[in-house]
Amino acid sequence: MTASTDAASSASEQPELKRVMGPKLLLLFVIGDILGTGIYALTGQVAAEVGGAAWLPFLIAFAVATITACSYLELVTKYPQAAGAALYAHKAFGIHFITFLVLFTVMCSGITSASSASSAFAANFAIGFGLGDVSPLPIAIGFMILLALVNLRGVAEGVGLNVVLTMIELSGLLLVICISMFAVFGGTADFSRVILFETPEDKSVLLAVSTATSLAFFAMVGFEDSVNMAEEVREPSKIFPKIMLTGLGIAAVVYVVVSLLAVAIVPIGELAGNAAPFVTVVETAAPGFPINALIPFISMFAVANTALINMMMASRLLYGMSRQGVLPPILKGVLKTRRTPWVAIVVTTLIALGLITWVATNSDDPIVVLLGGTTSLLLLAVFAIVNVAVLVLRRDPVEHQHFTTPTFLPVIGVIACVYLVLPWTSGRDIAQYGIAGVLLIIGIALWAVTFIDRRVRGYAHSASVPDHTQQLDQIT
Repeated sequence: MTASTDAASSASEQPELKRVMGPKLLLLFVIGDILGTGIYALTGQVAAEVGGAAWLPFLIAFAVATITACSYLELVTKYPQAAGAALYAHKAFGIHFITFLVLFTVMCSGITSASSASSAFAANFAIGFGLGDVSPLPIAIGFMILLALVNLRGVAEGVGLNVVLTMIELSGLLLVICISMFAVFGGTADFSRVILFETPEDKSVLLAVSTATSLAFFAMVGFEDSVNMAEEVREPSKIFPKIMLTGLGIAAVVYVVVSLLAVAIVPIGELAGNAAPFVTVVETAAPGFPINALIPFISMFAVANTALINMMMASRLLYGMSRQGVLPPILKGVLKTRRTPWVAIVVTTLIALGLITWVATNSDDPIVVLLGGTTSLLLLAVFAIVNVAVLVLRRDPVEHQHFTTPTFLPVIGVIACVYLVLPWTSGRDIAQYGIAGVLLIIGIALWAVTFIDRRVRGYAHSASVPDHTQQLDQIT
């Protein structure tokens, strides 16, 4: 029996995932996955690029995300299965190496996202506990090690827990808005600043907006993760379109309102580059207000949740690729007591620690900027492929009804995503490409070792797509 036959037989023996998510729970999942590190940590960095017009990059990022979301919606309602972008690339192109690259890129985006979140966590931790003179690097490293320990123990994927986490994350942003109203109604907010462009001297307005949008896009990602829940959603072809677009819209409204208030309340010079912008916003809006002390801790919780979800996803993808025979078998090691993929967790954690340490010691850019930008770079590349895939798969009709996006939207999506990926149009730091390249080289090297080993031992490379959602359900 061939390896691919074994994989197919094994897959057929697996029970189907339980369809427990209806419209309300799916909406909370989408919102909760989008909210987090991006808006809590990057508002100040976006303001550093465009000044008072910090809301504009978030709005543009929302438009690009929505266009790509429409492509995801056509594909998830057409193929309501787990595996997301890797599945769509596999169906569209049928080339295993491309499928691997897409899947590994998504995994790497989880590591860089979590590493970026560690910097935001460290900044808010220092403020919350009054440790202003302490280096953030040890805090960030300790945070990642703590995440690894939690990951090793096992984290339930219960939808009820996601509801609680989402409500707490959203409450932090709503709290910022409510406290900001003290400054608005007190007449101390200056909304004339929201139309002022203050760009770096070496950049034109267009390039500065492109750079800021590339960074702000990090705040909009997460919607794509919901397609991996397709096998656990009731009537996915029916409810996904309305719910995903509604979730994106709610997140965009909150982001734009928060960024407008931040710029109007805090002078641009104090906001630009601020590692904990919302702490500064609430302190400026209502000095001495007792509840202000909660903001750093809510911010810590929001970014910690984002980081944990991403590190779980990254380790399970690495584990899943090993089980499918596209990465070395050692990576599929599982703890017998906790039934968690300990080798994959250790490897992904070591990569994250290496990224954090390298950026902190070798770059003048904040960790959250460099690694957050790398995350958006990786995902924008994946989104470009998804936008192409939806057009290619138009030649593959299915019997059931599904969402169909207007043809011009994926075309615009490809152009927009590529524009925000290229260095001469996006204005990205070249170091982001270096980090992304090193990560992909590591993945390709691991893939090559496994491919050669399988050839030497006399059996073909499996072309199946790892179903990381099922694996996550089995081992957590």
